[in-house]
Amino acid sequence: MTDTQFSLPSPPFDSISKVQYSPTNPNQLLVSSWDTTVKLYDVGDEASGSKTSEQKCKFDHRAAIQRSATWISGPKKTNIVGSHSDAVSSLVYSKELNALISGSWDRTIRLFDPRTPTPEQSSYETPERIYHIDLVNNTLVVAMASRLFHIYDIRNMQEPKQRRESSLKYMTRSLACMVNGEGYATASVEGRIAVEYFDPSPEAQEKKYAFKCHRQTIDGVDHVWPVNALAFHPIFNTFASAGSDGTVSVWDHKIKKRLRQYSKFNNPVSSIAFNCDGTKLAIATCYTWDEGEQGARTERERPQVWVKTVGAEVKPKDWQA
Repeated sequence: MTDTQFSLPSPPFDSISKVQYSPTNPNQLLVSSWDTTVKLYDVGDEASGSKTSEQKCKFDHRAAIQRSATWISGPKKTNIVGSHSDAVSSLVYSKELNALISGSWDRTIRLFDPRTPTPEQSSYETPERIYHIDLVNNTLVVAMASRLFHIYDIRNMQEPKQRRESSLKYMTRSLACMVNGEGYATASVEGRIAVEYFDPSPEAQEKKYAFKCHRQTIDGVDHVWPVNALAFHPIFNTFASAGSDGTVSVWDHKIKKRLRQYSKFNNPVSSIAFNCDGTKLAIATCYTWDEGEQGARTERERPQVWVKTVGAEVKPKDWQA
């Protein structure tokens, strides 16, 4: 089977920090970048020739955008809703609470209501710098430095429901919640993914596991790459992983098997996202700074955002509609 994919026009000129589809429109995609921009695309279908993709608008900021663009509902204008004293590492939006939730290196989680004149609602301290947050229903997962995890019910943020330590030995690089609300997947800089469940009962915790991925033996030497991004399919609850090795794989975590590995890209993959109807996967390829400034001097392809049409390879083997 040949991969069906195309690249979007006018990509950012610096590393891409995040791609994220609209939660309601399968053709609208946000792309944030270290070039200080967030771009909104109307994604077409170049493969069939029925519609051409185009950049609809661009938002310019004063500093690099670090994995912190998200969709919210509200007025169509630019507002400053609040701030942190250090880098904002992650944003999610709760439609139920009308709350924009931010996590930061300043060791706080903050909730804002973008509709109000004074948006900041509350601030909660955490024991470490926050690397990633993700939300499913009312459950917020917070991944921090020192391999710490807190799990909150956003309706009562005074104390986390659970405090956990990562199942992985090295720094958390990515996090995504299961769409069915049962748990989450997390990945590290040393090519491993862990599948975790919210239910604290011994029976549920026996199901959690971790596995190696995004690794390759080259000339007898084992090479290990960071897993930069995870994304769950909105219908099938399988998930995709993306790494600095330039590959994207699809996994069925229930049967603990890889369903598909797509063709390798010429650059590392920094971010991935399924659209809301599960028919497309956005893939950002760019330099991810794993090799520091020396790697940045190497001649390579410019950043690109690819859109891949997905099919049966993302469906569990036992799926019944």
